[in-house]
Amino acid sequence: MKYQKQEIKKGIKLHLINTDKFKTNLIAIFLTTPLSREYVTFNAILSAVLRRGSKTMPSQEEISKVLEGMYGAAFDCGINKTGDNHILKFYLESVNDKFLPDDGENMLKLSIEKLADIVFNPYLEDGTFSSEYLEQEKENMRQRINARVDNKAGYAKLRCVQEMYQNEPAGLYRFGYVEDLPAINKENLYEYYKKLLKECKIDIFVSGEIEKDECMKIIEENENIKQLEERTANYIVNDIETKVKKEEKIVTESLDVTQGKLVIGCDILFNDKDLEDKNLKYQAMLYNSLLGGSANSKLFQNVREKASLAYTVSSNYVRYKSNIFINAGIEIDDFEKAVNIIKEQMESLRKGDFTEEEIENEKKGITSQIKMIEDEQDTEIIYFLGQEITNSNVGIEEYKQGIEQVTKEQIVNIASKVNINTIYFLRN
Repeated sequence: MKYQKQEIKKGIKLHLINTDKFKTNLIAIFLTTPLSREYVTFNAILSAVLRRGSKTMPSQEEISKVLEGMYGAAFDCGINKTGDNHILKFYLESVNDKFLPDDGENMLKLSIEKLADIVFNPYLEDGTFSSEYLEQEKENMRQRINARVDNKAGYAKLRCVQEMYQNEPAGLYRFGYVEDLPAINKENLYEYYKKLLKECKIDIFVSGEIEKDECMKIIEENENIKQLEERTANYIVNDIETKVKKEEKIVTESLDVTQGKLVIGCDILFNDKDLEDKNLKYQAMLYNSLLGGSANSKLFQNVREKASLAYTVSSNYVRYKSNIFINAGIEIDDFEKAVNIIKEQMESLRKGDFTEEEIENEKKGITSQIKMIEDEQDTEIIYFLGQEITNSNVGIEEYKQGIEQVTKEQIVNIASKVNINTIYFLRN
């Protein structure tokens, strides 16, 4: 695998991942913009409306027909919340030209053209978006937002994040809010779309067995991309951030549940001096793995296996906001016991109550996961997008080396900085 990137225009980059592991090319376009309460619902609706049709493919039926003619190519889109950014994402996967008849159309060129057409040349009626498409997608989004409570574990995590980041971008729900939907119409959504295209960060990824010169030529000659203006890209450079200690708070919510959902949101209290160490993220990853990131972790072994206080228990590290989230499914009446024993595991890590052998086992687990990044085209693309958004330039091998170099002393140091921000409990 060989990764290269090049600025097409100011604020617009082309990323090439040359790999012979797959028989397909995966094209992706990402529009990155800061999260804001004003526009979070606009972004969610916009990504849904854009997928409905382009100027040359005015309906989903037309898009499907074109994709079928491209040997069954696949299109998908969605929206992600990454740190303080909102990212509209669009994908098109097609067969690599190497595996097609020589007399056929250039599939790489066609794939880039069709995806760019969907993103940058949408279907319009009388100079704005289709009322029919918009109203349908508003109703779909209303249902999706209201259905978030159906996944109780996901809902609990979402609510914990909202409580931790009240009145901050990171606390916003990526699909927006039902109360915003009535005010969104075809005119203001289209005006917002034009504004977004002039200001957002645009990243175009091409993954597959490709030639750089051919790919650059296709991009440079694409009419939709030609029309994009240079810009000082408006987005948040998210990386590990400093934190101040906040008083621990407990939030309890009642719903019709048979099993309690416990989420403990923690801050890693990094200061400005800490940020001079470029390897903090590796150290935090090892801490998280020892805490609850694997079947050998403190939480799994002591909370679930020995104490039998949780049906499920785990933790995950969110680099972009310097957070650790502990998630557990427990009996309603075991709330206090579970919280206490979880705190005990955090304290044992602060005291260094773990062995070099345990560290090595967690390192092996993490590095095996890192190796798997190259086994999926979309995973690889998301990895390099993450590098781009954080202004990092860490390759896969360097990533593995960073993990290998973490010491016990560094993990204990991280453990001393982990502070509980919010304990959220969903009960009956």
